[in-house]
Amino acid sequence: MTTREMLLAAQGAKAALAAAGPEGRKAALLAMADALEADADPILAANALDMAAARGTMSEVMLDRLALDEVRIAGMAEGVRQAADLPDPVGKVLRRVERPNGLVIERVSVPLGVVAIIYESRPNVTSDAAALAVKSGNVCVLRGGKEAWRSCNAITQALRKGLKAAGLPEEAVSLVQDTSRDSARELMTASGLVDLLIPRGGAGLIRACVENATVPCIQTGTGICHVYVDKAADLGKALRIVENAKTSRPSVCNAEEVLLVHKDAAAAFLPMLKKRLVDDRAAAGKPPVQLRLDERAAAIIPGVPAGERDFDTEFLDYILAVAVVDDVSDAIGHIAAHSTGHSDAIVTEDTAAAELFAASVDSAAVYVNASTRFTDGGEFGLGCEMGISTQKLHARGPMGLEELCSYKYVIRGDGQIR
Repeated sequence: MTTREMLLAAQGAKAALAAAGPEGRKAALLAMADALEADADPILAANALDMAAARGTMSEVMLDRLALDEVRIAGMAEGVRQAADLPDPVGKVLRRVERPNGLVIERVSVPLGVVAIIYESRPNVTSDAAALAVKSGNVCVLRGGKEAWRSCNAITQALRKGLKAAGLPEEAVSLVQDTSRDSARELMTASGLVDLLIPRGGAGLIRACVENATVPCIQTGTGICHVYVDKAADLGKALRIVENAKTSRPSVCNAEEVLLVHKDAAAAFLPMLKKRLVDDRAAAGKPPVQLRLDERAAAIIPGVPAGERDFDTEFLDYILAVAVVDDVSDAIGHIAAHSTGHSDAIVTEDTAAAELFAASVDSAAVYVNASTRFTDGGEFGLGCEMGISTQKLHARGPMGLEELCSYKYVIRGDGQIR
């Protein structure tokens, strides 16, 4: 099936999905979760082929994004079930006004329609996106990266079995067969067939969509996330937060890429940082973090001199750019100049510094004394997520069910004329 034929079929599935109602969509999601677990063997077999083809061409952390196992498939199924249990967002009365002339005007949430998602080497995005789309009454057309296509296809086939078992059209979830750039461009320019395009991936993908899309597009994903350790920080707490934000899963968009340290804390904190992230990890047989240091940091600990672009790079690897700043205002200025507006954090016991940081940093998620790794739909109580929006119109931060809905006005009268 061509991409255009797939989009036309998706348009045809919209009415059935809307007519299913909350209970019908919930039943479909539960059937989709069951089908994922039932098809674990073919999904793992497909993933093994993707992994074999990717070895030698991808870093270890990127291979980790691609890899599936029984635990991750069970987690995918659980994410679908969690989405099924969330309140249905469709048909919610968002605002009600009764006018002096007797008209009753209600603003009611409705599905967007056909949502296209272009994403790269994370097969679990397939089930996350499908679950949120179906729950919110939307049809989704998925376009995964070629490095993960076999895995995504096996997952999609399982999800479609669940839809069919629940009596809903399989076309409510589909995966583009063409993994060339042509299919991506076709989705970007499918005016009248795509109601919203969501790119999930690196800076190149986001830029291509922003520059070429003629359909509505939400920017997601690219995360140059900062942690600022203030002079009033609890250094033990700061070390735990930085370690988690950088090393728990460096290949994801909410991982820390830049560390800023107040000049008065740097002499004590930076040696602690090097011991924990470099020396201790190497001794334990774990990948040490490469510290790329500005001049002030390099005067305190050894590391790699920071290059011109290191504070503007999403490494997605065991690399951390480190700079020493004069104060919280200097940290805020640095973040304003280099952040992608995803997730940024301050570690401090000074309430005034925390409030200034929270009020001044213009990112989708601003943390006080917590890891940036919490920027996630599940961690925010949204179920799984469609992506993390770094723009400001319509959706910002983790995109859950509400962000996949628009609204319309329903006006009830009794013969009023103007």
